Amino acid sequence: MKKTVSGNEAIAYGALRAGVKVVSGYPGTPSTEVISSLLKMDLPGTYVEWSTNEKTAFEVAAGAALAGSRALCTMKMSGLNVCYDSLIGIAYSGCKGGLVVYVADDPGVTAGMCEQDTRGFALMSDMPMLEPCSVAETYELTKFAFELSEQIGGPVFVRLVTNNSQSHACIEMEERILPPESQPLPVRDTAKFTKAGAAICMTQHRDLIARLAKAEEIIAQQDRNRMRLGKKDGVGIISVGITNGYQNEALESLSEAGVDVSEISSLELIASIPFAKEKIETMISHCSTLLIAEELEGHIEKYVYMQAYKMGKQVKILGKEDGTYERIGEYDAQILRKGICKALDVALPECFADFKAAPEDNCTKRPIGFCAGCPHRGTYMGIEAGLKKAGLKKKDVLITGDIGCTILGISPPFEILWTELAMGASIPLAQGFAYSNIPSPIIATIGDSTFFHAGMTGLVNAVQHHINMTVVILDNGWTAMTGMQVNPGTVQSCQMGEWQQLDLIQVVKGLGISEENLYVVDPYDHLSVADAVKECLEKDGVKLILSRRECAIQAARRKVKYSPVKVIPEKCIMCRKCIHVSGCPAITLGENSIALDPSTCNNCGLCAQVCPVGAIEKQAE
Repeated sequence: MKKTVSGNEAIAYGALRAGVKVVSGYPGTPSTEVISSLLKMDLPGTYVEWSTNEKTAFEVAAGAALAGSRALCTMKMSGLNVCYDSLIGIAYSGCKGGLVVYVADDPGVTAGMCEQDTRGFALMSDMPMLEPCSVAETYELTKFAFELSEQIGGPVFVRLVTNNSQSHACIEMEERILPPESQPLPVRDTAKFTKAGAAICMTQHRDLIARLAKAEEIIAQQDRNRMRLGKKDGVGIISVGITNGYQNEALESLSEAGVDVSEISSLELIASIPFAKEKIETMISHCSTLLIAEELEGHIEKYVYMQAYKMGKQVKILGKEDGTYERIGEYDAQILRKGICKALDVALPECFADFKAAPEDNCTKRPIGFCAGCPHRGTYMGIEAGLKKAGLKKKDVLITGDIGCTILGISPPFEILWTELAMGASIPLAQGFAYSNIPSPIIATIGDSTFFHAGMTGLVNAVQHHINMTVVILDNGWTAMTGMQVNPGTVQSCQMGEWQQLDLIQVVKGLGISEENLYVVDPYDHLSVADAVKECLEKDGVKLILSRRECAIQAARRKVKYSPVKVIPEKCIMCRKCIHVSGCPAITLGENSIALDPSTCNNCGLCAQVCPVGAIEKQAE
């Protein structure tokens, strides 16, 4: 059948065609839609879950693969950092069933976090990394990844980037293959599945290196890396993954513009690791100039340099090392056109001279802010008011931030957070600041999903060591920034199947927060947050404020009704305090008074709480 799908959905359908038994992962743009799409399907025989973090997700998938089932684990690039401790262990041990790790990188930093090139992890792990170019190729290579994993007996990466994970195309797909209902008890083999001793580890390392060599042989036998040889001692292009598409588009458009590209040699790689040794050597022998097109790090380029040196071949290599390309940002056809023209020693045709202006020149500069009605707005309003009550200025109080919607506290009008590092890092960072005896109270903020992901261990550490700090968990009940996925604290009625909600209050109590140091507040009443902050700053030890109110978008979708907020125009003095304090996008300026946009206002009432003249009223809930 033909179906229009995204690159992420192609991963999902490819895994279903491969007979996947277990799919696990953690939400992270640009990879999220793989599991999101699967959870919408009726898939008897296949188990799909959002795990608490990527390490847990990988271990779930690895357990299934060790038992002989096919398993898929999904994440974004920064999630690979979280699971790597376990991933390298399974890379050494190997697995019985096909184990595929899908990771989405983000050149150009569309989705935030570090512009990490996860191919370095594949090199460090001696693991194959397949890199599809198109949506159709993503579907095909996902199926192949499971086959390759079982043939070599080890895990395999499939890597997309934002552009092809979010692209859509109509592709031909096959029916799903049902996985076996169960697997026999695995063979107990401590020499394979433990790391108990140097001899075991070195034997596993030797096996790992052999598995990568076998993957290179299989890819070569199936002739999946596409090579076309043009003029001898001419120009050649080596590209990989999504840059294969950019290369083809660039060559076609240059040809239409009158540039002779007919004799250019090309090597389009479907895997960055293992390196396509034989075909790369052929390109080095055949060409006098080689252009290497790969986003972010120059892994293939460095390999080409090394192979050319070993072969004693003088070849001009254009890429990152000579400054033709940068190690940052995403590529496109225009970047490839410039490189190709440089390699051919011809001028870029005038029609492409101003082909693409820098994105920042075409965008209105505006801060990223909270959605209308977001409960986090009330939390930060409350923290600021609490500091004022305690006689402190917010600029003098160090408040750490964490990943997710909560980090938007860095933006106006709040500008209250100082740091953002990694999932769960806000609490240990705050502990480190406390140890440094800085002249400031220490406050750490973290979202509920991030707390479940990686914040609990930091809280345990702070409690154990009796750190004088305040932790604020901004609990909106969802993993909101990546698209409203459920997390362990999501309301039970929205949990899937037999999934069970965890009571966050009981969790933090179980981690050592005493009753007298626990404050549960409603961010829609920002003064209750302020009172809690003031009290916490007057106490010793670890205090925790749980600021709880459901994400406004999800509450609206679930038809949760709040009492209306009304503007009384004749009372408004146009002081704009409602805007300056809350920054709510639902508030607009009229001629003589402010107005609330009924299409976006979620009736949180925070604007009414800061209006000094009562020009905004909210009825009691």
